[in-house]
Amino acid sequence: SLAEAASRCRGCALYEDASQTVFGHGHPDASIMLVGEQPGDREDVEGLPFVGPAGRLLARALGDADIDPEWTYQTNVVKHFKFTRKGGTRRIHQKPNRSEVVACRPWLIAEIHALQPTTIVLLGATAAQALLGNTFRVSESRGELLSLPIEIDVDAAPLLSATVHPSSVLRARVDREKAYQQLVADLSKVRANLTNRE
Repeated sequence: SLAEAASRCRGCALYEDASQTVFGHGHPDASIMLVGEQPGDREDVEGLPFVGPAGRLLARALGDADIDPEWTYQTNVVKHFKFTRKGGTRRIHQKPNRSEVVACRPWLIAEIHALQPTTIVLLGATAAQALLGNTFRVSESRGELLSLPIEIDVDAAPLLSATVHPSSVLRARVDREKAYQQLVADLSKVRANLTNRE
């Protein structure tokens, strides 16, 4: 019902150019919710989050961290693809601005309410700052287990962990393997915490 309602959302202008609303997807009993920035070109076409190159890298990193991707719920803060055109047809990702993030934030909070995850993994600065505030820096606190801010009232009281977005690993020009292993290490900390709580 949330996905259906979000498909009619006109809270910002991004719906005008996007192919469709890309809502969250995954296991209804998932302990782990993965939150990215926004859908990319492939996600906009297929209507599912994390199905492009970054999604494939994320699935591999989850597997290497002993987390079954099929047992996660995957979503984005912003539900429409924001892009600019290059060469007429090629669509190039643009970072959503603060007002677009704020407009979509209630959908993310509603997803947290509906799923009641144990842990939320925030992938990249946009996702992290959407829940932890504009001053939060992934580079300073990545991999740490944090509490959801008190003003976000959800029953589950999930722990949060922020790390880089998998697309940043793909963009790394040097030490890409090191960046990948650091992402796996951050995800492994989440997996270890779940094991301790089971």
